[in-house]
Amino acid sequence: MNHQKILVLDFGSQVTQLIARRVRECGVFCEILPCDVDPQRIKDYGASGIVLSGSHQSAYEESTDKAPALVFELGIPVLGICYGMQTMAMQLGGKVEAGTVREFGHAQIRAHGHTRLFDGLQDETNEQGHGLLNVWMSHGDKVTELPPNFKLMASTPSCPIAGMADEARGFYAVQFHPEVTHTKKGKDILARFVREICGCKGDWSMPSFVDEAVERIRAQVGTDEVILGLSGGVDSSVAAALIHKAIGDQLTCVFVDHGLLRYKEGEQVMETFAKHLGVRVVHVNATEEFMGQLKGVTDPEAKRKIIGKAFVDVFQREAGTRANARWLAQGTIYPDVIESAGAKTGKATSIKSHHNVGGLPDTLNLKLLEPLRDLFKDEVRKLGVELGLDPEMVYRHPFPGPGLGVRILGEVKAEYAEILQRADAVFIEELRNTKATAKDAAAELCTEDQVGKSWYDLTSQAFAVFLPVKSVGVMGDGRTYEYVVAIRAVQTQDFMTAHWAHLPYSLLGRVSNRIINEVKGVNRVVYDVSGKPPATIEWE
Repeated sequence: MNHQKILVLDFGSQVTQLIARRVRECGVFCEILPCDVDPQRIKDYGASGIVLSGSHQSAYEESTDKAPALVFELGIPVLGICYGMQTMAMQLGGKVEAGTVREFGHAQIRAHGHTRLFDGLQDETNEQGHGLLNVWMSHGDKVTELPPNFKLMASTPSCPIAGMADEARGFYAVQFHPEVTHTKKGKDILARFVREICGCKGDWSMPSFVDEAVERIRAQVGTDEVILGLSGGVDSSVAAALIHKAIGDQLTCVFVDHGLLRYKEGEQVMETFAKHLGVRVVHVNATEEFMGQLKGVTDPEAKRKIIGKAFVDVFQREAGTRANARWLAQGTIYPDVIESAGAKTGKATSIKSHHNVGGLPDTLNLKLLEPLRDLFKDEVRKLGVELGLDPEMVYRHPFPGPGLGVRILGEVKAEYAEILQRADAVFIEELRNTKATAKDAAAELCTEDQVGKSWYDLTSQAFAVFLPVKSVGVMGDGRTYEYVVAIRAVQTQDFMTAHWAHLPYSLLGRVSNRIINEVKGVNRVVYDVSGKPPATIEWE
């Protein structure tokens, strides 16, 4: 793409992708490459600036990764973050040592030197009038001696060198993490680096992405036909709209009803795409096939793999009916790739597999088309609106690729799926119909400017989970022994970390009462108050 761009070199941090996300929020395109990439590729990339990510490694050990020397010879600005600061210091003549006091969590740094990176940025001042920034630290090692020509840029009581700069060469480094939301001025700091120090004008936007993506899809596909697996979720829906814009009737969407969709979702998907958008959609009812393969399976990873393979099998059969089909399109997005450790860097730790990541079997004679693979979820939503999709669909809460298969703990059965569909529908309906009140704001459940918004809009993801356990209950004058449903709602900006939503007790009470009364087979409802980490957002 003919855009100014920033390159992030990844040393293995779990939050490296957040750097790219924050840079893109500044309207500047950004990509991540492994720190040990061929230096020629870095030279050819043509970046306006480079960011060195964090890592779990120690920069003073001989075996650890280092930035290619070329990085400091290109004559462009460089920003080191955490480990990125430490390796910059070591490689340019400074010293790094193991710290006696580790810093994990909130810290307050004092700015020094009036550097361009921090100029005018502060959260508060101390008694001496020095500017202070509230930041997020995560380190045990620290820089103990500045490299030649660097000056002190920031400090904390336990980390005397928490930031350093060689402004003549445009080299800056910070020990904290500006990419995480816990660093209050983090976005401003990164914007200062990419827009002012690197000189990027911010020429990357969704309208320009649409034009470029359409051109790339047409060039890739030519006159071939494309098969797309349409799940009804945001990602596959936006992928379908984008590809349809590019190649029209060359696209055939295969909507697989595996019995693990949300309540009445099949009808909604066909209504939206086939009737209103004019997209060719083949509706395949494969409930028995999926349920049969899942019978007796309880391990979450095994279920994901079975569901993924079954999807591919269905696509392969449908593709066989299309003589000119040469491509399989998927709504894979960047967080899918990260969590499956399938990122370009290959350095992320695997959390769980995604059915649409990791390549295709040799027996599937289709090439892969993934036009959203490098986009974050918020970018996908913006793209959907740009393409003319209904905002209510685009901003719907995320739904896992394997569907309710990973929201039914243990073995998946049709009766469990029906219970869960109805319970989940009740929960979502109540969230949509309940608006935040001034009383909620007074109780600090929401902010004053959120009063009047629905709790569905105030949560990032909400759903019900079927628990394969029974509990004793009383209905009327009789004893019941029925299933338990858990409900979960989280609030997050990036889905990499999340807080459980502090929903009003009155709302939770209504949800519980309705589920127990309206969903046959349930006599107990519990609310999940776990954050991510240590839990994941989904239960499986």
